[in-house]
Amino acid sequence: MPRRARMYLPGLPYHLFQRGNNRTACFFEAEDRTRYLRLLGESCESYQVDLHAYVLMTNHVHLLLTPTCEDSISRMTRVVGSRYAQFVNKKYGRSGTLWEGRHKSCPVETSSYLLKCYRYIELNPVRAKMVTLPEDYPWSSYAGNALGAASDLLSPHPVYTGLGATVEERCCAYREIVGQALNEGDLQVIRGATHYCSPLGGPRFRAHIETELGAPVGQQGRGRPRKRGAG
Repeated sequence: MPRRARMYLPGLPYHLFQRGNNRTACFFEAEDRTRYLRLLGESCESYQVDLHAYVLMTNHVHLLLTPTCEDSISRMTRVVGSRYAQFVNKKYGRSGTLWEGRHKSCPVETSSYLLKCYRYIELNPVRAKMVTLPEDYPWSSYAGNALGAASDLLSPHPVYTGLGATVEERCCAYREIVGQALNEGDLQVIRGATHYCSPLGGPRFRAHIETELGAPVGQQGRGRPRKRGAG
């Protein structure tokens, strides 16, 4: 029997994480990342998902997005994942699964954690010591959110657009925010919520999510799961 698709609350942002099978690489060269981003953009448009931030690492992906329908994210990720896996398998003459099971995701409380998730995602290459500055990594949304680079992929969240009246003001304010590195406590909370698919926010936010979905969500445990790298 096929697994039941996850239901997401329309209009609520989610942090999504997907990793290569057995933590192996899922991107091998620039063409691979370009193909993934193209598939991502097409599927976000088809299934009405707003993408706010992203980063493509060597063996995993982080996305910050908002669905317009309950099944938008599930359908979008299924299409992107399967089509990209087909591309990789054909290109490199490989077989078998590319991704490590289902993606993990958590709803994000906008008032307390949305901009922290932006920073968490776009600073991933810096934490992994792949680059010194986020603008040096070409496979993230930093150029669009912090430098004003044109992007057909990104749909700015209202919290982001509230940073300033113009593109220049928003970018300037956002660069200042990103320049303040997340503390270890925030990193642990974001990682833990994503790992356990738990609401990223306070007790009232969790209660609201569970009321809307009519069921408990994720695990109550807080903090960081067992170490899995710099993600």
